[in-house]
Amino acid sequence: MAIESSDLRGWISRCPVIAILRGIRPDEAEFIGDALEEAGVTIVEVPLNSPDPFQSIGTLARVFGDRMLIGAGTLTDPAQVTEVARAGGRLIVTPHAELSIIRAAKQAGLFAVPGFFNPTEAFALLKAGADAIKLFPAEVVGPSMLKALKAVLPKDALVIPVGGIDKQSIAAWMAAGANGFGAGSSIYRPGDDAKTVKQKAKVLVDAVRTFNDIDRL
Repeated sequence: MAIESSDLRGWISRCPVIAILRGIRPDEAEFIGDALEEAGVTIVEVPLNSPDPFQSIGTLARVFGDRMLIGAGTLTDPAQVTEVARAGGRLIVTPHAELSIIRAAKQAGLFAVPGFFNPTEAFALLKAGADAIKLFPAEVVGPSMLKALKAVLPKDALVIPVGGIDKQSIAAWMAAGANGFGAGSSIYRPGDDAKTVKQKAKVLVDAVRTFNDIDRL
């Protein structure tokens, strides 16, 4: 069943865990996508430093694009945005605060989630039109950095920590105000089969649900 959403917040509300499939091969994309969908993940990122990333993005977009948000990460040049869009991707993620990539993504009608590491970059990216901002590498600064940032950022700003996210750290990040999480090796490593990916993804999805259940008490 299609679960289209016109804004990134809608996708994140369905499942805040974003699967980062660094190193995935095109021939395994559909099987890994199936595993992620079964685990409850609805946002998938294929970093462009993976083997034949546009082919993997194309496969994921064709098979799952009506019910999952498929995109690309590790973009370093605005010209890459056109290639992602041509492959069917709708999400652009960068490791750094590059305003030209945000502009290119928004002009192409795609969601833009650029990386930042300090308040100056965070405010500049939001002003440039970023749909969300990616705190990276998150494990270097920790949840206390995010908590301090959330006190001064616009109330509707979506902040997604990426780097070192695992089952043990999710509760601390959510308590600090994280809106979503980018998870790489804690969901997928090159060589993982679909069963392994499903199990790893479900651990993170369940950790988010457990926190939310406790938070409502």
